[in-house]
Amino acid sequence: MMPAHPVRSRKVAGVAALALLSLSAAHAAEYAYIANADSQEISVLALDPAKGTLSTIETVPVGGTVMPLAVSPDKKVLYAALRSQPFRVLSFAIDPTSGKLRKLGEAPLADSMANIDTDRSGKWLFAASYPGHKITVNSIGKDGAVGAIQQLIPTAPNAHAIHADATNRSVFATSLGGDQLSAWRFDEATGQLSANSQPLTLTDPKTGPRHFVWDKAQKFMYVLCELDASLYVYAYDAAAGTLRQLQRSTVLPPGFSGKPWAADLHLGNDGRFLYASERTTSTLATFQVNPATGLVQLVNHVPTEKTPRGFAIDPSGRWLLSTGQESHGVAVHAIDPANGTLSQVQRYALGKNPNWVEIVELP
Repeated sequence: MMPAHPVRSRKVAGVAALALLSLSAAHAAEYAYIANADSQEISVLALDPAKGTLSTIETVPVGGTVMPLAVSPDKKVLYAALRSQPFRVLSFAIDPTSGKLRKLGEAPLADSMANIDTDRSGKWLFAASYPGHKITVNSIGKDGAVGAIQQLIPTAPNAHAIHADATNRSVFATSLGGDQLSAWRFDEATGQLSANSQPLTLTDPKTGPRHFVWDKAQKFMYVLCELDASLYVYAYDAAAGTLRQLQRSTVLPPGFSGKPWAADLHLGNDGRFLYASERTTSTLATFQVNPATGLVQLVNHVPTEKTPRGFAIDPSGRWLLSTGQESHGVAVHAIDPANGTLSQVQRYALGKNPNWVEIVELP
């Protein structure tokens, strides 16, 4: 016998499936992990992507001066580097339901590291040492915990940032004291770096290249320089792993006459806007990005927390969290989807010297 209402049954099943999907999406949560260097702890905060509000989940003591953080590609592990001796990196499992951290282990680092990041496979951890003038590669185990140092390479003075491109075949590192970016070929199977055919890209003297990001299409790279707050735009050849300068501008507010001290750099999630922090003025600069040419045009500057060393944009693309090293707090800025401009909506007290923030979306 045929069902009484076969069409209605299919409709009900479809509605139920949509309801489950909606319920799943509604329960997707965002968590912010903020390193507080001087209080030697990581703040774990829940971020409401609808309202931009933060609530404390837990505060995790780490027993050292914690600064750079990184998240594994699968969002299951948080890595935290300690810049006080003994230099080491802590690995934490991220609880998928609560966002809380569970320590997996710790491993030695070769020096005080200004920046850490994983390769695209999540099997290797890169690190760059500002005082030690070196970059390193550590192994990462199947459980997500960092293991032993596999490779150590001396660099020009003050290595600062190190990241792999989307192909995972090219790695770049900045040298703030050497006014250069070094380019490396990366073997994912062995975790080994070797010099690229174009090993160096030079910035202008005394600019101090610090942080850098690629656009999602891997056509352009943006480099922020600490010492003069200049912003470089490069065309990126992903096949060759080479850079060609297109533009140089500044993240400083008009009329600024002090000593620049630029810090962090991030692209908005849709790639239409670029953001940079400057510590002397405690401002965030917004730039509009031309997707065809990669060139940028200044939109405006807004005030933020005092001495904004690190910031991040949440996965929804609606909020920017900016930490203040001297205000010991974090500001939540709403991002206008039309013009990319920022407006501060909340601020929260944190531990001492917050300096790095990572945001993860969990189901």
